[in-house]
Amino acid sequence: MMGEFLLYSNDVLFGGIYDDRLLVKIAPENEQYKMTEEIPYDGAKPMFFVEDVDGKNRLPEIILNTVKRLK
Repeated sequence: MMGEFLLYSNDVLFGGIYDDRLLVKIAPENEQYKMTEEIPYDGAKPMFFVEDVDGKNRLPEIILNTVKRLK
């Protein structure tokens, strides 16, 4: 089953909130943040788990890197 919320930026689906976890699509640019890969729901591809959702500098960078890569 799909997650509770899907997250978009400029019409680009970059992630979602699944079972109270913020997950973003895997982008090589985000490997520097050492995030773990998790499965959002059965049968889905792995995504990066963003643990530090309060990170005022890091979180926007992660989102922007992901969106840029997916365009």
